[in-house]
Amino acid sequence: MLFKGSGITLLTAAAAVAAQWDASRYAWYTSAGGTDFAATLPIGNGRLAAAVYGGAREQVTLNENSMWSGPYLDRANRNSAKSLGTIRQQLINGQITAAGQSTLDNMAGNPTSPRAYNPLVDLALDFGHSQNAMSAYQRVLDTSTGSAWVTYTLGGVNYTREYISSYPHGVLAFRMRAGTAGKLNVKLSLQRSQNVQANTATIASGIGTVSLRASSGQSSGAITFTSAARVVQSGGSLSASGNSVSVTGATTVDIFFNAETSYRYSSQSAWERELNRKLDAAVTAGYAAVKSAGVADFSALSGRVNLNLGSSGSAGNKPTDQRLSAYKSNPGADPQLAVLMFNYGRHLLLSCSRDTGALSLPANLQGIWNKDYSPAWQSKYTININTEMNYWPALSTNLAETHKPLFDLIDVARPRGQAVAQIMYNCNNGGFVLHHNTDLWGDAAPVDKGTPYMMWPMGAAWLSHHAMEHYRYTLDRTFLSQRAWPILRDTAKFYYCYLFDYQNYWTTGPSLSPENPFRVPSNMQNPGATEGIDISPSMDNQLLYQLFTDVIEAAQVLNVTGSDVDNAKAYLPKIKPPQIGSKGQILEWRNEYAEAEPAHRHMSPLWGLFPGVQMTPLQDARLAAAGKVLLDNRMRAGSGSTGWSRTWVINLYARLFLGDTVWSNVVAFLQKYPSTNMWNTDGGAGTTFQIDGNFGYTSGIAEMLLQSHNGQVHMLPALPSALGSGSVSGLIARGNFAVDMRWANKALTKATITSRSGGRLAIRVQNGSSFSVNGTKYSGAISTMEGGVYSVTVP
Repeated sequence: MLFKGSGITLLTAAAAVAAQWDASRYAWYTSAGGTDFAATLPIGNGRLAAAVYGGAREQVTLNENSMWSGPYLDRANRNSAKSLGTIRQQLINGQITAAGQSTLDNMAGNPTSPRAYNPLVDLALDFGHSQNAMSAYQRVLDTSTGSAWVTYTLGGVNYTREYISSYPHGVLAFRMRAGTAGKLNVKLSLQRSQNVQANTATIASGIGTVSLRASSGQSSGAITFTSAARVVQSGGSLSASGNSVSVTGATTVDIFFNAETSYRYSSQSAWERELNRKLDAAVTAGYAAVKSAGVADFSALSGRVNLNLGSSGSAGNKPTDQRLSAYKSNPGADPQLAVLMFNYGRHLLLSCSRDTGALSLPANLQGIWNKDYSPAWQSKYTININTEMNYWPALSTNLAETHKPLFDLIDVARPRGQAVAQIMYNCNNGGFVLHHNTDLWGDAAPVDKGTPYMMWPMGAAWLSHHAMEHYRYTLDRTFLSQRAWPILRDTAKFYYCYLFDYQNYWTTGPSLSPENPFRVPSNMQNPGATEGIDISPSMDNQLLYQLFTDVIEAAQVLNVTGSDVDNAKAYLPKIKPPQIGSKGQILEWRNEYAEAEPAHRHMSPLWGLFPGVQMTPLQDARLAAAGKVLLDNRMRAGSGSTGWSRTWVINLYARLFLGDTVWSNVVAFLQKYPSTNMWNTDGGAGTTFQIDGNFGYTSGIAEMLLQSHNGQVHMLPALPSALGSGSVSGLIARGNFAVDMRWANKALTKATITSRSGGRLAIRVQNGSSFSVNGTKYSGAISTMEGGVYSVTVP
């Protein structure tokens, strides 16, 4: 059993008393997950993942992030370009319904959806045990080491199962152990319900192997994979029959798992060569070495940030499912649950997004964990909020290494988007377009078919902002030059071609405010109808403002001159600024249309408040106030109605410096949206699993404590009164500053800022409190040395 500070060593077969668990680090349970996927323990190494149920007859759902439902689909609508001008004129003339229908008829992708993320295999482990005969049962996830385990007693023997994800070795490793020598029996196999081509079990040189090869099912171009588990036992005997390996009378059984697909390799021999290379290396190293390397790698990254919001005492000693239940009625008793959820978000991001080579893949709608062939929304990359939210905490919570897979996917998507820009919009200047979803192939065509969501040609604009933000946090000029600049340049190029002049502003259209419909007004055709497509939605303008701003800043850093920069400078002043309506609110559309859904979940017209900066209080107090009116109105109507929406709200209120409102939404999220295993859900436990809210939550906690978007390191900008004292270390601010803080009596007491790249350091404390830096009263920005440490004290 694991105790506080003991790492991942199983110290005793006896069950530990609950008080010995760190309530901010471990998620643990006293029952198996049954058949509930949302009760499993999720681990992963960025490419491979496991979801552990922990039953007497164990089932481990295994995933590999490039196993999707098929090859690339060219879905671009060839009718689009010749229809574009007519549709725009209809929108200008107020023929909203007709324009929307023409958009669906002439611009929808064919077929309407790209590929879906698919399951890989299940690892079935039959120990011959009965769930009813098991006692002293515990199932544990360690968010610090990225590992999980199960322990129980049966027939007087303690049994343990340990589950490790090793990024250094590129495999998953599991150890099954009996506390009494010779008492471990297990039969194991790999299982899959669709398109299996081969499923075998063999023994060679005393090592068992179960292998399963399958495909996505097409006759040509299918994604094909081979998966294999190597079995190494201590004591007892090993046998193979059909597609299963059996171990009898052992004390320890080690399992090493890998899978490789055709997505990254040109032939079966190539991917199976890599499969066996990794498995051979893991078996040769042995379980202890694989475990040690995996835990050391994960812990080094997860341990960069330490958050303390106070002790939960006895409330934190309960199993996690009981803590979640108790939190609904008494949230103040368990502050460590908020910290556990923060740590869990970082655990998930480390587990599902790592640099695994040239074709790394980012976290999708379910991260990397999936058991269904038809998962919700295809578990693809939804880039009108969800994929971007997945990476909100990557930089601020010191996990920049998780960011690269997102840029790898963008690089895959760029040539697809260039082709779609040409086919759909007659844009042949090298610019690329993405709509509101993509898949592992970088699909760039519009997705699905409905006026509130389909036609949104702004996906690349949002994604490009992540590239610039990566530079702002890391100050990595090589990254800016080689990765970010091509993305920014080619994104902007599309809009130089695509935008059209309307009322002296460069304008988008047909477009929409993601997924939110409006009522057609009386001065337009078909008044009262519910529509979504128009021209010049506020979010589009905010994205364009940020894009051209980013291009100009990147060019300045890199000393780039020429048309790419000149165009950005020329276009920026002609982007329509956010407009304010009759209620003092930011307008969502070009006109003050009546909202069809006043409680809509998307906060699209507030993009410039978060994650953008155009509408933040220290940038433009008037726009920030109008953003607050819209946000307050939407929340009063019942928004924040999905887990991810609620966490966007947390980040937005943090940007408005409203700490108590931030915390009330943190509490509301924790009370409603986590599933048994703390995955975010769409509408509460038992509803659809969607991982974005986990990452949005972690980002929101960081944003509450540290902001840096206005050119200054702003400490405790939105500290809630409920968190009178606490500390955090290892958060990162733009400019590549690492920040440690302590506070008491609701005020900062001491902070340490480490300048990791040197350069200018401007500081703000809470609501403008006075302070000293290295003993000298602060009066303005200071120059820092690389590696310099700057102590901030408040009188």
